[in-house]
Amino acid sequence: MNHKGYTARIEYDDTIQAFHGRILGIRDVIAFEGKSVKELEKAFCEALEDYLDWCKAEGRRPEKPCSGRFNLRIDPALHRRAAIAAERQGQSLNAFVADSIERAVGAAPR
Repeated sequence: MNHKGYTARIEYDDTIQAFHGRILGIRDVIAFEGKSVKELEKAFCEALEDYLDWCKAEGRRPEKPCSGRFNLRIDPALHRRAAIAAERQGQSLNAFVADSIERAVGAAPR
């Protein structure tokens, strides 16, 4: 489930016979629930909008799911092998790593 660039993980709890979800990729906890898909979608959008409004009222920047940047700590020998492999393919190390991650996680969701 997606809204305004945020993605939620949805699970079904048969003990309460309801769906519940949590927004992924941020440290803040934004949770919601609903008994039907329509109710769940509405609760997701409302929870996210409430979070964005709260951040604005507090003068705080809302967390974004991903910025497109991350630091990676790896063994220096692996770093060297990756750099050589990237150069062999005529790529920057960044492009090589991005392509490798893309292959590992599959195609981007639509």
